[in-house]
Amino acid sequence: MKKTLLTVAGLTFASAAAAQTEVLTVYAPDYFGSEWGPGPSIEAAFEERCGCDLQYQTGDLLPRLLLEGERTEADVAIGFNTDVTKRARDSGLFAPHGLDLSPLTLPIEWSDDTFLPFNYGHTAFIYDNTKSDGFDSFEALLDAPDDLRIVIQDPRSSISGLALVLWVNAVYGDEAEAAWARLAPKIVTVTQGWSESYGLFTDGEADVVLSYTTSPAYHIIAEEDLTKSAAIFEEGHYFMVELAAKLATTDNPELADQFLEFILTEDFQTMIPTTNWSFPAALSEDKWPTGFQDLPMPETVLFYDENEAAALRDGAIEAWRSALSQ
Repeated sequence: MKKTLLTVAGLTFASAAAAQTEVLTVYAPDYFGSEWGPGPSIEAAFEERCGCDLQYQTGDLLPRLLLEGERTEADVAIGFNTDVTKRARDSGLFAPHGLDLSPLTLPIEWSDDTFLPFNYGHTAFIYDNTKSDGFDSFEALLDAPDDLRIVIQDPRSSISGLALVLWVNAVYGDEAEAAWARLAPKIVTVTQGWSESYGLFTDGEADVVLSYTTSPAYHIIAEEDLTKSAAIFEEGHYFMVELAAKLATTDNPELADQFLEFILTEDFQTMIPTTNWSFPAALSEDKWPTGFQDLPMPETVLFYDENEAAALRDGAIEAWRSALSQ
């Protein structure tokens, strides 16, 4: 009988302790919460700090939040980029973070009081340097023989694909459709997302793939493979920054604030390069892994703020669609 009472008491205590554990619900893209993404490491490190239970809910981030509106269960959302933040901001779902942004090490000025950067990168074309000398400009890529096999992502479903059409717009402006017409014969397929494209490239089905300047770091660090390079263009590269924000409707504002503060810490930032394969947003270059320190960097950064990106988005996509449909 005593053993039974002790067992019941133990179960009751455990249940009470579990009930008292605060839960932080973080909405994130699928890649973020996957076993190979940054989510698991970040979850473990933050739970050790907060004594809470961080729970990811993954999926198509912004559409889900807009659908749920003020009924959302999210306390924090992570994984936005500046090409979609205007729509997110206009929803009224997000609250100011109230943080000092001086720790940021971005290559551009950042003063947004709602969306907090956690990493960044530059859109780039990746090639096998044992088979090609690469390209030193967008013009060189457009002038390449039409038997060059390029794979890209659809700008209507992929953030990297959207970044590409904005990149072409930034370089060519009113001549963007003509630039796409020159590139079109070399594009062997357009995939819905990045993973499918990159898989075609690594499987040898394509010579060049749309990705990021940091992609070679994965091959260097994880595979000890030095054969992948990013083509660095003299015209510059389109800059992308990934962001997190607190929901105005959160039931755990203090815990949400604590998570956003954690993003700017060295503990968080040192996890980013080798889990999200991006540049950390608040970490000095001397603290980057060696594979990142050695990457060639664009001299020119091309960037549209959220208002510019929103205004140009439809036209940039239409120039792409029109040229590729001919």
